[in-house]
Amino acid sequence: MTQYYDLLLGLIPLALGGITTVLATVGVSLTLAVPIAASVAVALIGHGMFVRAPGASATPQPTSQTVNATPDSQINSAD
Repeated sequence: MTQYYDLLLGLIPLALGGITTVLATVGVSLTLAVPIAASVAVALIGHGMFVRAPGASATPQPTSQTVNATPDSQINSAD
């Protein structure tokens, strides 16, 4: 299953190469097309780091604890 960060890592080089190619094809000079595309890639990185931070998107999972069936059960030592 692809998650948000997998898609984001795929979009970064795609944005850098694709936007540069589109802008260069339209007639924008290459020295201007690369920084414009790089700013979009940096914006994607910033969104992944600060807007949707890895720790913030994870919801805490409840921990499962095993409960003994009988309250009087004891653990035998290896003595």
